[in-house]
Amino acid sequence: SPMASKRETVLAAVKALVAAALPGADVKRNLAKAERIPPGGLVVIRDGEPGEPEVSLSPLTYLYSHRIPLEIAAYESATLTREQVVDAMLVAIGAAVMANRTLGGLCDWIEAEAPVTDDIEALGALPGRFADLAILAVYATTDPLN
Repeated sequence: SPMASKRETVLAAVKALVAAALPGADVKRNLAKAERIPPGGLVVIRDGEPGEPEVSLSPLTYLYSHRIPLEIAAYESATLTREQVVDAMLVAIGAAVMANRTLGGLCDWIEAEAPVTDDIEALGALPGRFADLAILAVYATTDPLN
């Protein structure tokens, strides 16, 4: 199989981290538009922007601070309000990030940014709740395309 770039490897690892933290949720990459929110909630991971790297010359290294956006959506459950469901999902992601600050050695550091939350009002559907947040992944490569 072809070698994946560092950027792609980091994005896949963030997806795996979130999926492991939220075993009941659907975790997707770059989903265009959610048609429906599944019962266990939905997380969409966007590729985000690696941005301009810091470059050091000896050896030549590009250090990226890559902001990876996450969109979370969920409904209330039988026992929890929609606010509680989304909050529990955020807490689980936060704990997974804290437990794996280097993403298995791929990154120098990862951290979660504070979420922005709001309600979703969909015609003829249960009212849901969503949260936008990001995981910041700091990692080095020897080549901007790799």
